[in-house]
Order: sequence, then structure tokens, then C-alpha cells
Amino acid sequence: MFFDHAKIYVKGGDGGNGIVSYRREKYVPLGGPAGGDGGRGGDVVFVVDEGLRTLIDFRYQRHFKAKPGEQGGTKNKHGADAPDMVIKVPPGTVVRDADSGQFLGDLTQHGDRLVVARGGRGGRGNARFATAVNKAPDMAEKGEPGEERWLELELRVLADVGLVGFPSVGKSTLLAAVTRARPKVGAYHFTTLNPELGVVETSDGRGFVIADLPGLIEGAHAGHGLGHEFLRHIQRTRVIVHVIDVASVDGRDPVADFRIIERELAAYDPVLAERPRIVAANKMDLPGAADGLERFRQAYPELEVFPISGATHQGLEPLIRKLADMLDALPQEIEPQTITEDEEEHKVYRLVRKEPFTIRREGGAFIVESEELEKLVKMTNFQQFDAVKRFQRILKQRGVDDALRERGAKDGDSIRIGDMVFDFVD
Repeated sequence: MFFDHAKIYVKGGDGGNGIVSYRREKYVPLGGPAGGDGGRGGDVVFVVDEGLRTLIDFRYQRHFKAKPGEQGGTKNKHGADAPDMVIKVPPGTVVRDADSGQFLGDLTQHGDRLVVARGGRGGRGNARFATAVNKAPDMAEKGEPGEERWLELELRVLADVGLVGFPSVGKSTLLAAVTRARPKVGAYHFTTLNPELGVVETSDGRGFVIADLPGLIEGAHAGHGLGHEFLRHIQRTRVIVHVIDVASVDGRDPVADFRIIERELAAYDPVLAERPRIVAANKMDLPGAADGLERFRQAYPELEVFPISGATHQGLEPLIRKLADMLDALPQEIEPQTITEDEEEHKVYRLVRKEPFTIRREGGAFIVESEELEKLVKMTNFQQFDAVKRFQRILKQRGVDDALRERGAKDGDSIRIGDMVFDFVD
């Protein structure tokens, strides 16, 4: 089956904990602190594998967690860094943050890499906290938690040529005729529900990838019918082939069909209106096709039209040669117009000055909200006296104590930072 959507959870590895240790050797009575730092947690990294074609693997595994860094050792030994967790994805994968919708990356080439969750740094051992005042600190940091997030993956088919047209105009039959692909073919609408790919080989040794894309209907740009399920895939193709039924088997008007499809493509993405295109006038083996072809050519004299029959293979060789010639004259890769304006903003870096912390009242407790302070809570070992003093000192330096007093905090009031709850002492 073809899976082109997935939602997964990723988490970078936590940093290893630093340790409290002292140098203890014969004839060295005051060896001092020698606790090593913890190792860095592993990153979660997406890597493009050209051998993959769908996101089906993420149907069976949705949670990915990198390994944590190793704990620091005695004698100032640094804990080992954890290896990265590598997740293979197919070419054409677009990655977004599931909660914010932020665009994170567009992976198209074999070997492309994208770090989606960074591992936490290792906690510092007590050797890193020695000062002239405190030469033997009895504290060490816990490792920094790794980043975690939910991601939305979207696969946009990578093909040189895309076949577009209303349902049942013969796109699947044409694909089967020019490639070894075996798409589902039936005498009913929406036979093709997912993109089908095939490789075309010309008589002079050239080749390209062609995609049979699900049929669209009027209003597809607004999500009607298969809507966006179809249109996002056509954005990747370098050449568009309009497949029309000039025999009007289902009573459709090929002239009106072409006009509707063009309007839907332009409404979804204006760039598609500029994409090179040709017309394949299909079902020329049926009665009335010649009249339909002539009427279409009169309506669109500027278009290059190839009369064909996918069922009898009539006219396929000239069509294939023309497509190969067009692709030879085009760049190997299209510009990244698959990135919308809101996605493009990720390339603009802005300095955003955040409030260091905010305080709000909830019930009888004061809630201090700050990413920096919440991380400090997670990395502080509250079983160590020196660590507790350092935590209190940082809160005072950041102005948290004064801010709490201004908000009316008194002795014994509950203060919460992250998962930590403690009593306020004035």
C-alpha cells in the first residue's frame, strides 16, 4: 500500500549525569574533586534513502528515542557520547512540527540529513564547579533532557512527468502501456486512489520516471474529492501531461475538462501554471475521437497535442520521445516551489527577546514559567546540599525572588517551577 502521511514522536537522548568524585591517591591527601562530565545524548536524524518509496514503515513504529549519554567517571573521565539514531525516509519527504506546524525540512536527495531532535548535553561533574571559595564542591549536574516533539511527515512523489486528468480518462492505462508498472485499471471512477510510478525507457536509451496521479475534480484546490491528496504530488513533477478523453466516453467535454484542470492547478499553486505541459488526447481508437480531437485543437491551437490510445498503443512513441526531449532541455531539479510562503519564513533568522520568566497565580500556588529555569530544575540534584544552594543563588540572581515578593508571595507559600514544588522563604 502507498502511505504518504505519518505522525511520529521523536526524542533525543538525555545527557549523561556528571558525578561527584574526589582524587584519592596515596601521598595526595588533598586530591580535590575529580568527578567527570556526562556524555551527550544521541540526536534523532532523518536520512534520505532512495530505495524507499512510501512512509509505510511509520505505520508500525511511531516512537523513536535516541540513547542517553554515558555517566561521567572518576578521575575526570568524560562519559561517552551516545550514537545518533538514524531514521531512513524516502525522497520527497516534507517534515513539520505537529504542534506548531513549523516547517522543518524538505528532503529530496539521497543522503540528505535533517536533525529533528537534538540530544541533551552531559551534566558537569563536581570538578567543573571548584572555585577558590569552594575547592571541594559536593555537587554535580544531571544530564540535560533531550529534545522531544511530535512530527508530521508528508511524502510528495518525485517524478519527472506527472499524468493529470479527470477520473477514467485513461491515465492508468497509459502508464501501463509505456512502463512495466501495473496500476489498477477499472471501468469506474477513481480506480487510482494513490500515486503510481513507472520508469519509461526510450528507444535511444534515455529514461525518466512518470507518475499516474489520482484523478481530480472541480474544486480540488479547496480539498474536494481527492483534492490535496492529488495536488501536492504534482508540485514535484518537471513536466505535466494532460490526459483527456477526446472520445467523450462518459459524456465529458474534453475542452471543458482541460479548462477546469488548468484552473485547479493554478488555484492550488500559481507556479504550476508556468510548468511545461503537453496534451495526450487519449482513446483515439474509439468512435467520435477524431471529431473531439479536432474540436479541442480549434479551442487550444497553441497547445501541442498528441493523439494516442493507451489501449492499442497508438501514437505512444512520438509522445515518449517528446517528453524525453523536453526533460533533456530542463534542469534536473525544479526550484523548491514546494515551499509555501509560510514555510519560507524558516529561512529568516530573527532575534526574539523573550521574557526571562513569567509568574502567575494558580489556586494557592505561584507558578514560575521559564524554559531556562525548568531546564535548571531537571538538571539539579536536590539531594546535594551544594546543588540546592546553587539553585537558590541562580533564582536570586535572575530576580525571581524579588518578582515573587512583588506578586505578594509570603513565607510558606508554594512555588512551582516545572515539576518542582517548594516553599517560599522570605
